[in-house]
Amino acid sequence: MEANVVRSVISHAHTGAKAGTRDLVRVIAASTAGSAMEWYDFSIYGTASALIFADLFFPGLSKAAGLLAIFGAYAAGFFARPVGGLFFGWLGDRLGRKVVLVATVLLMGGSTFCIGLLPTYASAGVWSTVCLVALRLLQGFGAGAEQAGASLIVSEFAPAERRGFYAALPFAGCIIGILLAGAMFTWVQHLPKDVFYAYGWRIPFLFSALVVLAGIVIRMRVKESPVFEDIQRRGHTSERPVRDLLTDSRRTLLVAFGLRVGENGSSYLYQVFALSYLTKVLLVDKSVGTLDITIAAGLAVVTIPLMGWLSDRFGRRIMYRLAALFTCAWAFPAFWLFNTKDPVWIIVGMSVAIGVGVFGMYGIQGAYFPELFSARYRYTGVAVSKEFAAVASGGVAPFIAAALIGWSGGAYWPIATYIVVLAGVTFLSTFFAPETRGCDLAE
Repeated sequence: MEANVVRSVISHAHTGAKAGTRDLVRVIAASTAGSAMEWYDFSIYGTASALIFADLFFPGLSKAAGLLAIFGAYAAGFFARPVGGLFFGWLGDRLGRKVVLVATVLLMGGSTFCIGLLPTYASAGVWSTVCLVALRLLQGFGAGAEQAGASLIVSEFAPAERRGFYAALPFAGCIIGILLAGAMFTWVQHLPKDVFYAYGWRIPFLFSALVVLAGIVIRMRVKESPVFEDIQRRGHTSERPVRDLLTDSRRTLLVAFGLRVGENGSSYLYQVFALSYLTKVLLVDKSVGTLDITIAAGLAVVTIPLMGWLSDRFGRRIMYRLAALFTCAWAFPAFWLFNTKDPVWIIVGMSVAIGVGVFGMYGIQGAYFPELFSARYRYTGVAVSKEFAAVASGGVAPFIAAALIGWSGGAYWPIATYIVVLAGVTFLSTFFAPETRGCDLAE
């Protein structure tokens, strides 16, 4: 496929010609619902980890040990994501995209709901911690193919010349999830402290049942991808997608891995670790952190589709490169602003970091990653590259950052440097990535 991705087709791709407007709108809605579910799940878990899980599931530990424990449990979900990516990627390339989209939203949402039912350490001892980690693993297993499938199926329905814009729209679903999670936690944090610790923290997790139900209803009505139907009809589906991927596209897989690292690692350093840094190290009020994330998500409503559109206009590679470079440049200014302890400057630092840099890369991924791989093993390629990179970056980033804070005595420069390194890897990877704008996804 490495030779194929260089090919450009100026007119509509094969897929865009086949898919009608109604089908495209429906698949965008279904993918957006799944993205909202995924980001709602991970946002409430990340927020709860930063704010309360140390007290509920890891009591008696020092501040530093508590941070390491909660972020270690948080990382567990990321280690399950590549396994989910391999399994559901294989399923999506063998049986179709739709069946995976339904299964993943059910698995993710069900796991999140069950976290809301868990007993705490005070009532169940170590078993509460074990169950929390187990549910986090299931959540990660389902998430391992959710994001890949959402962007992939929209890309396979969308016309080539506007694929970047359309494929970015489902990623705007993450904004819905983040805003919803932020709103839920902002509300429950205003409950009396004893009520919040008794059952208030459970409400955002239990609410996920409604999001899951909506996602399943919408996804059941989506048609199968015209690209998959075409290769299935011609008997060109891969019997062993993983083997074919590693045989034909090893270099592309490594490039995609590098493209993902800066976006994913920076995202979780800001959205999860920095939230804990603000409250535990700088002693900023907890509500400031959740408000930061909410405002950043609002900014991304514009950034994500805009970057998708710009990638249609100027190319995937150059726009991705600029977003990675911005993320490098903003790392130190962001933490300078955090350390003012002024809520206004903290909001500016966080909103620009996430809303412009991180989500700038994220908005381009929707079309870019599916365009890198052959239709025969596209689901596997996108899922594996995204999720193995997620383990190496986002999954361990908060844990490493917590260790760096302990090592440096609370200094922020190691964390800012860490962000520069992650985004720098992505910046360099763009020089090895092909330009794929307008390529034919039917191959």
